[in-house]
Amino acid sequence: MIEISKFIVGYLILQGAILSLIAAIGVIKLPDPYTRNHAASKNATLGIMSILIGVFLYFYFIHGEVNSRILLAILFIFITAPVAGHLISRAAYNSGVPLWKDSVQDDLKEAKKKQKYGK
Repeated sequence: MIEISKFIVGYLILQGAILSLIAAIGVIKLPDPYTRNHAASKNATLGIMSILIGVFLYFYFIHGEVNSRILLAILFIFITAPVAGHLISRAAYNSGVPLWKDSVQDDLKEAKKKQKYGK
């Protein structure tokens, strides 16, 4: 049982580290603030959550301890990271930050136009 749990813990931590690396590359390489913000918020939700779940399982399986602080951190990140990413993108859009020049469509612009003219 210990060997299987070590494998699961190692896999979760490695998965979180790889997702964080990919997100860091995405934040550097992606063309506009909206896609960069998407990469950063996905990292917070998926990468860091994988690492924290791996750490929680490590303490639970190997040491036999339940760490409530890690559970609270998982819950806090799960709730706040997607909302923060959405609000940052919305604030950037409302302040006039342009989309990437090769963007195909702007759904929020169409929705605001419909709301303004009542259609």
